[in-house]
Amino acid sequence: MSNHPPEHLPPEGLPLFRRTVQDDWIDYNGHLSEAYYVLVFGFATDALMAAAGLGPSYRERSGCSLYTVETHVRYLREVARGTELTVRTTVLGVDGKKLRFLHEMFAGEPTGEPVATGEQFTLHVDRAAGRSVPLPEATRAFLAGLVAPAPPWAGHGIREV
Repeated sequence: MSNHPPEHLPPEGLPLFRRTVQDDWIDYNGHLSEAYYVLVFGFATDALMAAAGLGPSYRERSGCSLYTVETHVRYLREVARGTELTVRTTVLGVDGKKLRFLHEMFAGEPTGEPVATGEQFTLHVDRAAGRSVPLPEATRAFLAGLVAPAPPWAGHGIREV
């Protein structure tokens, strides 16, 4: 295994998100329950939104927010109680009202293979109007500056048995 970062690492600009696995996140099999992988990815999405200027004050002021339209989670490895999780976010594309990104979850530092991945397609929505609206230009430009190539696994659905 190479010590070089993967080609799809985003440019500097998005912080890594970190969270420790809590005792009540452990399921009957003794490892992280599937719902909590999604919860951690949700927190990482909140961090992306804050970094892009779409945090709580923006939502309060504008009445707009990102809404998840589609998500695809891959559970790749079991995660034990007390594990320090690190999530790396990569922006795959942004256009007008749309944003596509992915999260890679690691046990510890973001090296080696992830324990889970989550790919999301979101729309910027005016909550009062109940419809999608263009992203603020500064946000769109910031996110466009972070766009990186997708890894080979991105963009695939569930495979048939």
